Amino acid sequence: MKIAIAQLNPTIGDLEGNARQILEAAEIAAIAGFRLLLTPELSLCGYPPRDLLTQMDFVARMQEELKILAAKTPPTIAVLVGLATVNEQAIANGEKPLHNSIALIDKGEVQRIFHKQLLPTYDVFDEDRYFEAGKLSNWFYLYPSADQTKLNPPIPVKIGVTICEDLWNDDSFWGKRNYEVNPLEQLADEEVDLIVNLSASPYTIAKQRLREGMLHHAAWRYQIPIIYANQIGGNDDLIFDGGSVAFNTHGKIVCRAPSFKAALMALEFNQSLHDISCLKKPLSNQFHQTITPEFECDEAEVYYALVLGLRDYVWKCGFSKVVLGLSGGIDSALVAAIAADALGANNVLGVLMPSPFSSEHSVTDAIALAENLEINHKTIPITTGMGAFDQMLEPLFADTEFGVAEENLQSRIRGNLLMAIANKFGYLLLSTGNKSEMAVGYCTLYGDMNGGLAVIADVPKTLVFKLCHWLNRDQEIIPENVITKPPSAELRPDQVDQDSLPPYDTLDDILRRIIHQNQSTPDLIQAGHDPKIIEQVFKLLHRTEFKRRQAAPGLKITDRAFGTGWRMPIASRW
Repeated sequence: MKIAIAQLNPTIGDLEGNARQILEAAEIAAIAGFRLLLTPELSLCGYPPRDLLTQMDFVARMQEELKILAAKTPPTIAVLVGLATVNEQAIANGEKPLHNSIALIDKGEVQRIFHKQLLPTYDVFDEDRYFEAGKLSNWFYLYPSADQTKLNPPIPVKIGVTICEDLWNDDSFWGKRNYEVNPLEQLADEEVDLIVNLSASPYTIAKQRLREGMLHHAAWRYQIPIIYANQIGGNDDLIFDGGSVAFNTHGKIVCRAPSFKAALMALEFNQSLHDISCLKKPLSNQFHQTITPEFECDEAEVYYALVLGLRDYVWKCGFSKVVLGLSGGIDSALVAAIAADALGANNVLGVLMPSPFSSEHSVTDAIALAENLEINHKTIPITTGMGAFDQMLEPLFADTEFGVAEENLQSRIRGNLLMAIANKFGYLLLSTGNKSEMAVGYCTLYGDMNGGLAVIADVPKTLVFKLCHWLNRDQEIIPENVITKPPSAELRPDQVDQDSLPPYDTLDDILRRIIHQNQSTPDLIQAGHDPKIIEQVFKLLHRTEFKRRQAAPGLKITDRAFGTGWRMPIASRW
């Protein structure tokens, strides 16, 4: 039996558009003789739909679109489609109103509905806000041919169905259980021939290695082949990397789809061997076949994740062009490079806004970057604006010293200019602050924090440097002086970041231990950090929560990003 994976990039809420993607994949696979097509979790509505699920007309329209899709699907191919379905027992049993489900389409009709058993509630996930967990093990029989009379006697394949988190509770891999049931164990007890997993698993650095390690262990432990189908694309702050993959009964990868790209992948289940293999010569050249990892290092993986996240955010929000401030610094340089790769150089405008405190090399470095990337750039000096604000505030600020208020005014003037350009021409403004700055508040509210998307808000400063070195591996894209000069906001004479912050190597290690590992002061001291610096970082981190709450959405690439996965109080004395 030939099985195809459609690694799709849905747009949340675009029911007709997402159904069209599924149908196009089904038609290609049917022509090529495939019997089963797998699509990702919630493929019909896109993941995560969040509070769209509270709008019952949206849910009802989803059911209608499923029936339309079923009627249009070629009768020779069965398709597993992800969607939200109504929980008929919700009112009687006091349960959540919906299920996270997979529908089995075959012969022009919806034949079965399966419900997700394990609902994650950690990090960015809040599925129990909407869904009731399924209580039954999910499996079905499928004949290798839609015309059962072709086999004598017909022998069906018993296929186990899991949905994303259903795979993530094997205590022999994790050393513990987070949920009472283990759907994999249940399916093994049911003696299914193979297990499929329909997933919408967001990207974080090196997560594909974790997934594949877990899938290898499960296939090897239960001696059952596992096929994993994942979503790709950017949806708000989340990036989905794809990497759909299949493991045989020995726990060996037989096929892997590309990361960060829509793709079709071709497999074959051999009934006599009870195992799967990569279909070497699918009839259509639209099928992607590989088992080789794509990326030579984490920097490459992160960069292409950010490119995809930015591209999808821009076009799914209805924009085509972006604008950003070019300071001559490394953060704006990296964001400009990502934008040029994501959207094309002609769709990126960089704006230089020098002040009397801007160094000559900041201007020349920014121009050199724009020329290397071949992006459009304009220069708007802010000296006149600074003078106007000084004049307006002079009666109130008289007899006070130049300080943070005046420094921040420069950033806010720049932020207003960029927002004016964005409003005038319909561009999306990109914020260029990194995670280290966002963590400790080294950024200006209503200034450099302005924007519709914070592209590198989950990228620590030390990783910013690594990414720029990686970009320059073959030729100079980021001017060398941008990388080597001391980082500076240039809001006062001779200012550098290290006047206010610990060295970035130290700062990022402390932040990683606090944010990602929940370490306390004694842990950090034991790791060799100075108690005074630890106290400074903790104070800055907690004091800055009000800024982060007002920041633009940031693309998530780590296991703990500011935003939906970080829920700290603002008014707190801890």
